[in-house]
Amino acid sequence: MLLYSTLGTNDLTRARRFYDATLATLGIRALQEGKEEVGYAPQGDPIVRLYITVPYNKSLATHGNGSMMAFDAASRAMVDSFHTVALAAGGTDEGAPGLRYSANFYSCYVRDPDGNKLSAVCDRPL
Repeated sequence: MLLYSTLGTNDLTRARRFYDATLATLGIRALQEGKEEVGYAPQGDPIVRLYITVPYNKSLATHGNGSMMAFDAASRAMVDSFHTVALAAGGTDEGAPGLRYSANFYSCYVRDPDGNKLSAVCDRPL
């Protein structure tokens, strides 16, 4: 359904360090880099699916209350790693890894250094 998404940052260098480390746990890597944005794609996908960007209008980037980006994780171990690496890379905890909502919905929640809320989810049976 979605072609790509964007998240704003006020410090692209800091955001790049955070996202390079955190998204690598899910097999996502930087595919494109510009002066004011970095584009990420899953391994093997030639299309950027997520841009981390300085706002085009040059106003401060802000996070949305009630907004969240959820990333698909192939395993519960990947969710655990995403959470651990995100915190080590400057993120803040919004919910430790664990089961929620159903017997297979294993997820965690963090905020990036700009306050954007992120989740990694493995919604598969063991």
